[in-house]
Amino acid sequence: MDNLDKIPLSYASVSIGYKDSHTLPKKLDAIAAAGFQAIELGFPDLLTFANQHLRPTETNDGPKEITAYDYDDLCAAARVVKTMCEAKNLKILILQPFSNFEGWAEGSEERADAWKRAEGWMRIMEAAGTDMLQVGSSDTPAEKIGTDRGRFVKNLQELADMLGKKGFKVAYENWCWSTHAPTWENVWDICQKVDRENFGLCLDTFQSAGYEWGDPTTESGMVEDGRSKEQVEKDWHASCSRLAKTVPKEKIFFLQISDAYRTKPGPLSKNDIDGLRPRGFWSHAYRPLPFQGYLPVVDFAKAVLETGFRGWWSYEIFDAGADGKGKEYDMGEFAKEAMGCQKKLVEACAKA
Repeated sequence: MDNLDKIPLSYASVSIGYKDSHTLPKKLDAIAAAGFQAIELGFPDLLTFANQHLRPTETNDGPKEITAYDYDDLCAAARVVKTMCEAKNLKILILQPFSNFEGWAEGSEERADAWKRAEGWMRIMEAAGTDMLQVGSSDTPAEKIGTDRGRFVKNLQELADMLGKKGFKVAYENWCWSTHAPTWENVWDICQKVDRENFGLCLDTFQSAGYEWGDPTTESGMVEDGRSKEQVEKDWHASCSRLAKTVPKEKIFFLQISDAYRTKPGPLSKNDIDGLRPRGFWSHAYRPLPFQGYLPVVDFAKAVLETGFRGWWSYEIFDAGADGKGKEYDMGEFAKEAMGCQKKLVEACAKA
């Protein structure tokens, strides 16, 4: 494999820091100092930054909190973030995570809200100077959005067309707890059916390995669905091989990197936890750097490289320890550790 040392690197802003004093400016300092070239701008970070740094509107009841729908204020904050990133030679790769967009019934309040959010986020993208929106495959229950992939495709075509008018792109990601598209093959099928030049994939080592190979609710930490451990391994490797052979490199818009802990003191509940499906809960706190967990991260990253893709890799690390109770660290050292991990990861891919 060639040009592995030239892969551009990003870091997801929402996935570094663990306390209120870890503000967005401090996150940018740590990410830039470690040598990353871009960030994924997380909407929660932008909202918090807006409330911390913009002068709030005064009302009769006192200062008004900026909400997720106050797009004028959020755009003003995004312009400031853009300036801060430019001063540190950081590109804003994407705005994320846009979720639960597709599948709502025509004329429903939820459908209207999805479009209101899409239009508002597009304004923020323009203010931030980014041209890509990350969209996660919906985890809204099927009883609310149905199972008609044709409708999901139509909704996503409409979204891609709207963004396309501004020259923007959609990076569609399989979330391993998604209602309708938990695998890379699911989102690749949808991507082919959407059939828009500006619609591609966000692939993710955790999301794919964490659905096809791993399961936080089993004693083994692996999928236990009647197949033997050996068959699960065989099927996983076959899936990675199919990815390498079938997905064109130009339809991969970026790759997210993380591992997963085998949870302690034991497996997670098979029921919802704090309103999240088990894999969704796992995703929020149990995702360390590669080689610190147990997922076959190298297998998936290698498959992506075998497509010929040499575009953006982005570290998205939600590390609250194997018990999920929290992990203290210095952000600067943490970001440097992630940068060091990249060399180890691509070397492992080249040898695998």
